[in-house]
Amino acid sequence: MKKTNKKVIIAMSGGIDSSVAAALLKKEGFDVIGVFMKFWAEKDKNGLACVQNRCCTPESEKRARAVADKLSIPFYVFNFKKEFKKKVVDYFLKNYKLGLTPNPCVVCNKEIKFKLLWKKITALEADYIATGHYARIQKTKNKKQKTECKLLKGIDKEKDQSYFLWQLDQKILKKILFPVGNYTKSEVRKLAKKFKLPVLDISESQEVCFIQTTINDFLKKHLKSKPGKIVDQKGKIIGKHLGLHFYTIGQRKGIKLPSGPFYVLDKDIKRNLLVVTKNEKDLYKKELFVKNINWIFDVKFPLKVMAKIRYRHKPGSAIISRQKNDEIKVVFSKSQRAITPGQSVVFYQDQELLGGGIIASY
Repeated sequence: MKKTNKKVIIAMSGGIDSSVAAALLKKEGFDVIGVFMKFWAEKDKNGLACVQNRCCTPESEKRARAVADKLSIPFYVFNFKKEFKKKVVDYFLKNYKLGLTPNPCVVCNKEIKFKLLWKKITALEADYIATGHYARIQKTKNKKQKTECKLLKGIDKEKDQSYFLWQLDQKILKKILFPVGNYTKSEVRKLAKKFKLPVLDISESQEVCFIQTTINDFLKKHLKSKPGKIVDQKGKIIGKHLGLHFYTIGQRKGIKLPSGPFYVLDKDIKRNLLVVTKNEKDLYKKELFVKNINWIFDVKFPLKVMAKIRYRHKPGSAIISRQKNDEIKVVFSKSQRAITPGQSVVFYQDQELLGGGIIASY
């Protein structure tokens, strides 16, 4: 980042990454505006908020405001509760009802953290949006000498968050800054100490922000259970399940069958059957089909990539080809464990994220 007097909106969560991102922007000469976003949280039977969304607790807001005061930057609080409920929570529940396993963070990044903040650019007369994501943007010139943006992995391999950003497009990427993408987490901690930011003792949560206990507890509250039969690969009935949305591909715990362990192999939505296997090798598949695809740049098929089928998954070498129904087919060189419909599959070449989509089937 070069010194500038450009105005930037920084999404501040009260955590160490976004706080350091704000400090770096201020140091580089940007006109920085801090923004804290409030998201939907569960309510009790009386309609009162009984728990807090982990992304936006009162303590988080207090910390974010303290950081803004420390940096002497303006600070705004935006209420995105309705939008978050509609775009993220309802999406989450709808997909589980269909027997899928969605990733709400991918949708939140596109629909809330960037799309809604994008609308605030005009209102606040800002030039850029910034976040504390561990990712990088590299600007290049195409054949027509027009500026285009490549989305790259963050320098820190363990913290890289590019996986969650595959739905972004060129229009938004040209207006985004990722100040901590060129740093490791340990370096970010040192910077927080250097800038004397009040965020050093904060623990990080890896769970879904709007779920307080477990996903199954949340699903029990919001989805009607439809018990059914558990069968093996030959169709033999060996037990009963509580409802298909309580299970995900590859799951071992919670099946509650004697003579186990068993693994969830498939979910037959039409017949409400949970298919299980005792052989873990059955979970390994080489092919999957993808829908709702987004490419950062136009690509040509067949295409060789490294494909990642969930956030903590080690990418595997694969060949992508286009299908007649606008889906794409991904064929891995080595079988992958527990390919799960509803999850995002993201495609890379070296450090560059090319695009991604939603796993439709395997």
